[in-house]
Amino acid sequence: MRSSSMDSVAERRLCVVSCHVERPLDDQVWAAFRRFQTRRPGGFRVAAIIRPPDPASGEDEETWRQRAEVAARQGPLGHHTHFGGVSTARPAAGSTRLGERIATEARLFEDAGLVPRFFVGGGWYMDPDVAEALAERGYVDCTAACFPRRYLQPSDRRLSLASPAWLRLPSGRRLLELPTTHSLGALLRTCVRLRMLNGPLVHLCFHDTDLLSARRRSALWLALEYLRLMGRPMDLDQVADAWAATAPEESLLSVILPAATPG
Repeated sequence: MRSSSMDSVAERRLCVVSCHVERPLDDQVWAAFRRFQTRRPGGFRVAAIIRPPDPASGEDEETWRQRAEVAARQGPLGHHTHFGGVSTARPAAGSTRLGERIATEARLFEDAGLVPRFFVGGGWYMDPDVAEALAERGYVDCTAACFPRRYLQPSDRRLSLASPAWLRLPSGRRLLELPTTHSLGALLRTCVRLRMLNGPLVHLCFHDTDLLSARRRSALWLALEYLRLMGRPMDLDQVADAWAATAPEESLLSVILPAATPG
């Protein structure tokens, strides 16, 4: 039986779910995501953080537009960038002016009449140029994470943040950061080990390709039912509105890893 203090904490904790829609033009992956988003497991409106088509790869912009419109009707919409192309999430070594890619992709959303509010960098990548491009467009960023990303090397640039904050950028602009706190695996490990969820926000992310596996689909349903009991189910729009007025301020450079060395 849960204690009244646990109930009080759960009532205050905000829980949200987002999906990195990396293969929106794969018919099988898209059908699986559309079914999942429409059914709203656990009562959650799943945010679609969707990768735009890559013209250099000949991806079909009209089919993408139609599918992005469907996703936007079912939940919050976001922009997911693969800096290195369709199958390469992180930028190649030595890449510069990545903000220009974001601006180019953003015009694809605009041309389709879509207004994404959120952003996640491919491979959890972030740098000041990217952050400035996001702030210029008024995006809310969700690239920061506090769970292990085991495929990253210690030298791979990324954001590390456990709770929402306004990030102060070198230009003086600010960028609202709503960190992704749990992958599916991280949340299931917490549940199985009977650990308490920490922090005022639980933001679970998964990938559209997870839905091709019956085992992972079942795990997602279980995880979302667990979240429904452990906090207040909300969506990213609601959480962004709730935190915009009260989130503390942090320097962007203080939360980018690896930390810059002086000199």
